[in-house]
Amino acid sequence: MPAEWAPHRGTWLSWPHCEASWPGKFAPVPGIFAEMVRLLAPHEEVHINVSGPDMAADVLELLRPFALAPGRVVLHENPTNDAWCRDHGPCFVQRALDGRAEQAIVDWDYNAWGGKYPPFDLDDVIPTRIGAAYDIPVFHPGIVMEGGSLDVNGAGTLITTEACLLHPNRNPDLSREDIERCLRDYLGVRQVLWLGEGIVGDDTDGHVDDLTRFTDQQTVVTVVEDDPTDDNYKPLQENLKRLASMTDQDGRPLRVVTLPMPRPLDHEGQRLPASYANFYIANGVVLLPAYDPPRDEVARATLQELFPTRRVIPLDAVDLAWGLGAFHCVSQQWPALT
Repeated sequence: MPAEWAPHRGTWLSWPHCEASWPGKFAPVPGIFAEMVRLLAPHEEVHINVSGPDMAADVLELLRPFALAPGRVVLHENPTNDAWCRDHGPCFVQRALDGRAEQAIVDWDYNAWGGKYPPFDLDDVIPTRIGAAYDIPVFHPGIVMEGGSLDVNGAGTLITTEACLLHPNRNPDLSREDIERCLRDYLGVRQVLWLGEGIVGDDTDGHVDDLTRFTDQQTVVTVVEDDPTDDNYKPLQENLKRLASMTDQDGRPLRVVTLPMPRPLDHEGQRLPASYANFYIANGVVLLPAYDPPRDEVARATLQELFPTRRVIPLDAVDLAWGLGAFHCVSQQWPALT
């Protein structure tokens, strides 16, 4: 599985339509997606799953003022239950065979984070539908897995969390060793690193893309909470401690860079899983969720140093976070064949 910063052919999105995911706050969400498309399309193709002609027309009308170049946005009639393409979208893998690059899709089973939000039948088949449309081979490991639960450095190391992958609502009959074997077999990794708990308010049971992300083959950024009275303080300190002793696939210590957490973000009494780790790396740009201007700038400056050839763009994610996710959660990279 290539790292997210490897060259992309494009980005996959599933257009938002499930108002129950943003109760009382759905109205601004399509506009946030449109802004993502505006920022991504100059750098790579943007492929969007839509339910049919009516939704396609709505999407095109939202994008019309941007006057994007022809061919940069491609709509696909792939109905979905929800918009979280990171978790239900295709996981692309590559290999070189006889001097020629080949690509395949890994289609994990998907159960909406342990059966929390049925129905999810349409989301579950999205990777196979995309494979059929582009004549890309599809592999079915037969275990539940979401894209947001793992992150790779593209050189053989994967990072994930015990809270999510070992949760009994995913694969109760599989041991840690069984899950590691599957990750090695289907993603080509040699080293699996385990963090502990996720952040407060994360309904995915602790996705790593709200915690810790690779930014190059040996560097990770990880979020930390400075307030000892905050519920996130202890689990994030524990994850930081684990990272200090971790090594990559070649036995080299990880370089660990910290990101702040935004101030607690609540809506109608619910703590939202707002995190600067939920950024999306694309060709030429990094989309950074923005929640809290002073801390947004600290996160932006930190990531800008780590991605000197890309522009780090803060984009208001407060309304998006009411759906319990941000830009990484709604996107899935399509690596270019290299």
